[in-house]
Amino acid sequence: MNENTEHPGNAAGLPPTPPPAPPAAPTDEGAPPIKWEREVLEKLVFATLKEQRANRRWSIFFKVFMLVIVFLAVVSYFDIDLMGGDAESLGRHTALIEIEGNIEAEGSGAASVVIPALNKAFSDSGSVAVVLHINSPGGSAVQAGMIVDEVHRLRKGYPAKPLYVVVDEICASGGYYIAASADKIYVDKASLIGSIGVLMDGFGFTGTMDKLGVERRLLTAGANKGFLDPFSPQSDKQKQHAQSMLNEIHQQFIDVVRTGRGKRLKETPEMFSGLFWTGARAIDMGLADGLGSVDSVARDVIDAPDIIDYTQHEGLQERVLKKFGAAVGSGAIKAAAEAARPALR
Repeated sequence: MNENTEHPGNAAGLPPTPPPAPPAAPTDEGAPPIKWEREVLEKLVFATLKEQRANRRWSIFFKVFMLVIVFLAVVSYFDIDLMGGDAESLGRHTALIEIEGNIEAEGSGAASVVIPALNKAFSDSGSVAVVLHINSPGGSAVQAGMIVDEVHRLRKGYPAKPLYVVVDEICASGGYYIAASADKIYVDKASLIGSIGVLMDGFGFTGTMDKLGVERRLLTAGANKGFLDPFSPQSDKQKQHAQSMLNEIHQQFIDVVRTGRGKRLKETPEMFSGLFWTGARAIDMGLADGLGSVDSVARDVIDAPDIIDYTQHEGLQERVLKKFGAAVGSGAIKAAAEAARPALR
């Protein structure tokens, strides 16, 4: 063999070209992530960002919510008028105040609710008359009496501004106690009017306790401290004392009706017995003056068809604040306290 035979491609005498090296396998440290790993990382990042945004939103929401609660508390405590004033700029109108339900320390029949509304209605230069729209079976003699006293004071202070009562379904007992202080009372022919009386109710369990063998152990300091205790026998002396109180309050009721109705009242033996009558019959007896509704009285009697409601309705701030109030057990305590309270109903 010829030793000078050249390798193909090396005719020029160049060194032989080495074959191409195979590609190196990628290492774990420097290798780019494959597709599914990239998608997982992206989802994790987006989920984290989404959770952070949600946490920020809830944080802002709760901060704003607490600020609203504090604001409403301040408004309620200082009795700030958010509407920017009374209805003085509304022109000539009839002022309306609603009394719905029982006359008691809470609700639309409470003196603390009705009296401020009466003051605003009478003091407003645009109101030409005040209408009490009553739908009540009665209730507390104290609350009704406080409202009547304020009505008398306001009528003296604003003699040119009449007060009318318009009855809805019923105006009885404590409701009529208030109505009797008005200039005129308007009813529907089927309204229920009257029940001029006082009651004090309760229960006695002494007989039941004897049958069950239950002994009542009541200790008092004062001979009558257990007065009207339902688990103790009722003495004649205590019964007479209770009746005396009821008669006294009843006479106050009668005096209010006689003073308010005056010569229009056509007294009968049954008038102050606690009975009630239809609106049509009440007109004949002088307990009411005529038929009418709020609209008809404002239009035809007062000649001011524009009606502005001055009733202190429970608003958002009261409802929200009540959620944070402490009223646990108040219902049971209230029921126990009112069991032996004289009531105009």
